[in-house]
Amino acid sequence: MEIIVCKDKKECGERAAARGADLIRHAIHNQGDANILLATGASQFDMLEALAAAPDIEWPVVTCFHLDEYIDISMGHPASFRRYLKERFIDRLPARVCAFHFVSGEAEPRSECRRLGQLIANHPIDAAFIGIGENGHLAFNDPPADFNTEDPYVAVHLDEACRRQQLGEGWFATLDEVPTRAISMSIRQIMKSRAIVCTVPDARKAKAVQAAVEGSVTPMLPASILRKHAQAAIFLDPDSAALLKR
Repeated sequence: MEIIVCKDKKECGERAAARGADLIRHAIHNQGDANILLATGASQFDMLEALAAAPDIEWPVVTCFHLDEYIDISMGHPASFRRYLKERFIDRLPARVCAFHFVSGEAEPRSECRRLGQLIANHPIDAAFIGIGENGHLAFNDPPADFNTEDPYVAVHLDEACRRQQLGEGWFATLDEVPTRAISMSIRQIMKSRAIVCTVPDARKAKAVQAAVEGSVTPMLPASILRKHAQAAIFLDPDSAALLKR
């Protein structure tokens, strides 16, 4: 795993977006199209803004997937990840993408997981844009994460630390409002991405970053699995990198 420490949060997002934009252009040049995976959350604000503004990307040949969505939440809800991506990415693009395969939180979970699994089987991900949770999760794979399931998408229960992060970021007014279930891309499916661009600014992520980078690879710290990926790059700001020994 490549580690890049930037001068501040904004540069962290901009450099991650630049790396990802190069990956998209490279995929389009080599195969005529590109498939990407997008995360949400406060850590992705600057990255998504910069990626949407990146020059010379043929967005009409790009197919997008996203990592996760709460179960039983509508796209109109302020915390909906579909709404987040529409407002913070899709609506800012200079041209429409080929397709955006949203995770529907309103669909029956098992059927939705099967539908998305069939779609992504035909669209290998060229560039995955992800983050790391305060509890070390990837997508909504909270610890202990399932490192073994081959299902591309899974229905999961959210632990309290994960739900408190959503509350702390301001997406909900009270902890009771935060959903307890979600549909999430699985760990193995994330790791099938040809390249991973992980953007993790902010001091509240420092402990998770240290454990992921310097601790054991373990389901108790899901993000630690990124060390097993040949083309994973993690972009940090000084606050998120503060506890690293090297």
